[in-house]
Amino acid sequence: MKIFNLAAESDYSGIIERLESRNNTTNTQITQTVSEIIDNVIAKGDKALFEYTRKFDHVENNRFRLKVSPGEIKDAFSRVSEKYIETVKAAQANIKAFHKKEKERSWYRTTESGSKFGIRVTPIERVGVYVPAGRKPLPSSVLMNVIPAKVAGVKEIIMCTPPDRNGKVSDYILVAAKLAGVSKIYKVGGAQAIAAMAYGTKTIGKVDKITGPGNAYVAKAKSMVFGKCGIDMIAGPSEILIIADSSADADFVAADMLSQAEHDPNAASVLITDDVTLVRKVESSLARQLDALREPDAARASIENNGMMIITRDLMQAAEIANFIAPEHLELSINDPDSLIPYIKNAGAIFCGKWSPEPMGDYYCGSNHVLPTLSTARFSSPLGVWDFVKRTSIISYSKEDFLKDADAVIEFASCEGLEAHAKSVEVRL
Repeated sequence: MKIFNLAAESDYSGIIERLESRNNTTNTQITQTVSEIIDNVIAKGDKALFEYTRKFDHVENNRFRLKVSPGEIKDAFSRVSEKYIETVKAAQANIKAFHKKEKERSWYRTTESGSKFGIRVTPIERVGVYVPAGRKPLPSSVLMNVIPAKVAGVKEIIMCTPPDRNGKVSDYILVAAKLAGVSKIYKVGGAQAIAAMAYGTKTIGKVDKITGPGNAYVAKAKSMVFGKCGIDMIAGPSEILIIADSSADADFVAADMLSQAEHDPNAASVLITDDVTLVRKVESSLARQLDALREPDAARASIENNGMMIITRDLMQAAEIANFIAPEHLELSINDPDSLIPYIKNAGAIFCGKWSPEPMGDYYCGSNHVLPTLSTARFSSPLGVWDFVKRTSIISYSKEDFLKDADAVIEFASCEGLEAHAKSVEVRL
C-alpha cells in the first residue's frame, strides 16, 4: 500500500504511473502469442480450438464437444438451487428494466416540400459474448452482456466460455445463459474463442460484434480482431476509487477496497480522503479483513502492489484527482454525495453514500458492470443497449429541395477538386 500526501501538491503523475503499470496488453510476448493463435484458428478452424483446449484447459476427454448440449443445460438446472434460479431471474428483471431506458428511436425530419432526413436505428444481427471462468465463474457477466443485447433486439447471441479439466462449463454460467436467452454456448476460452467468433469455424459462426471481459490475452485478441468485427472495449484489471470524509466508516471503506482487490493481483483499490485519521483506521481494518478472507492471496497482492491512499486538502481536490484517474468504479463515501456529483466528470459508475457499495452494481440494481478501465472513462461509457445497435442515415430529397441545394453542393465539390462529385449533381439540372 502506497500513501500519497497531495494536500499541498498538484502533480499527480506518480498516481498514474502506479496505475498504468498494471496494463500488460502491450506486452510483446502476449502480442506474439495471440497473433499466432489467431492465425492458427483462421487456418485450422475447429482443429485449432481442440488443440488449444487440450493445451490451455487441459481437457483430454476424447468425447469432448465444443458446443454445449441441451442435456448439459438441463443437468445444470437440476444441480443448482432454486434460490439461485430465483436470484438470477430477479437480477435479470432489474437489469432489463434499467436498460430499457437506454433504447433509442429512429427519427426523421420532413421539410415542407417533402424531403426526409433522419436516422434509422437497427440492432446488430449476431453478437458473440465472452464469459471468463478462470479463478471464479462469473454468471453475472452473462447477464450484463446478454440482457442489453436482447433489449436492443439482437436476433442471435452466442457465448464462449472456458471448460474445466473435465470438459464441463460451470452450472451457474449455463443456467444464467439459458435464462438470459443465449442462442448457443461453446466450450472455448482465451484468445482462440475471440478468433473463432471473429473469423468463424465450422462449428462457431462468425459474429458482428464481440463483448465481454477477459484476461490480457483475451483483451489483446479483441484489439487485434477489431475491424473484422466490432468490440465493446479493451478491458483492463478491475479498479475502485473511494472518496471518503470523516463521516465514512473505516470498515466499510476497507471492505469495499477488498471487493475489487480480490478479483486479480493487478486490480487497484484507491482511497482519497481529506481526513488523515481515516487513513490509519482503514489501514488497520484492511489488515484485519485480509486475514479473515478464506482466499486472501489475490487481494493481498493487489493491495500491496497497486493499493493507494491519497490525502487531499479538501473534497474538491479529491474530485479533481478522481477526474484525473477516471476510475472504473467510484464510491462517494461522504456526508453529502450529491454535492460532489456535479464535479465528477470521469467515472464508469458512481456509487453514492455508505449504503451503495460497488457489489450492488455488480450484480443486482440493474446498472451494467461492464465498465471502462485504465482511465478510459475519460471517453468511454458503460456497456449498454447503444453498443448493440447501428445508426443508418436516411436521405430522401424532393426535386424542389434538390434544385435549391444543388449549387451549394457543386461549390463544395469544386473546392475539393472532386469533379465527378459535382457532375453527379450537375447532370440532374
